[in-house]
Amino acid sequence: MNGNAENAVLLLPETLDLAASESFLDMVRGRAGDEVPLRMDASEVRTLTLPCAQIVLAALRGGEGITIRNPSSAFTGAFDDLGLDWMSYLDTEPSTDTEAAATQADDNKGQPDDAARPADDAGISRGLSGSTELHSRNENVMNTRILTIDDSKTMRDMLMLTLAGAGFDVIQAVDGQDGLDVLASEQVDVIITDINMPRMDGYEVIRNLRRNPEHKATPILVLTTESENDKKNLAREAGATGWMVKPFDPDRLVATVRKVAPVRPQ
Repeated sequence: MNGNAENAVLLLPETLDLAASESFLDMVRGRAGDEVPLRMDASEVRTLTLPCAQIVLAALRGGEGITIRNPSSAFTGAFDDLGLDWMSYLDTEPSTDTEAAATQADDNKGQPDDAARPADDAGISRGLSGSTELHSRNENVMNTRILTIDDSKTMRDMLMLTLAGAGFDVIQAVDGQDGLDVLASEQVDVIITDINMPRMDGYEVIRNLRRNPEHKATPILVLTTESENDKKNLAREAGATGWMVKPFDPDRLVATVRKVAPVRPQ
């Protein structure tokens, strides 16, 4: 990372895979409370896997002042293929980092005018700083507690970034049995569970919860890679409130949680 007190630039690596996802998460956690805007330069990205794409998007959505600059065609194409919207976080302000500007000027020597034009001139308005709706944190949201149940650490981290970034209080469980153990001592407003997990799958989690008087009306959302109608019907019969398929759209997930979450007394 380089830059100055007013601007920080992170050059994303050529390959954004699962290993890069973990490093990226560590970087995002380390920026907690950092008021310096961060521009993530995506010009070198050639490979972007689903887990990392969702982590990048969750960080953009949940982190004030984080934007993307100079996206490569591979970066843009990966998000387009996944149907995930990132364009509102495109940075269109010229860089104040003199070293980066000098490097860009050297790279553009001898190129046609179209090739020399910076990617920041895409003509798309910057959406992060002006997107009050995405980052609104009213009292009801801040009082909403969510339990996520998933055996994938990467998925749990993506959910944490997305939901905590939207202002929700989030706790986690690593599988179905762990989820029930957590609920034995913790009060939550919404439960989000995977289906295919060790020790206890999502269907059994839902059945167990619906047999418990305390959770007969608790909203339970299923978030899974499964999309077959018969499996959706099984979840519905078990008592699921809703079903969403991975990869998830962060805005849609947050909107769904807000829709089903009960209003907790202040």
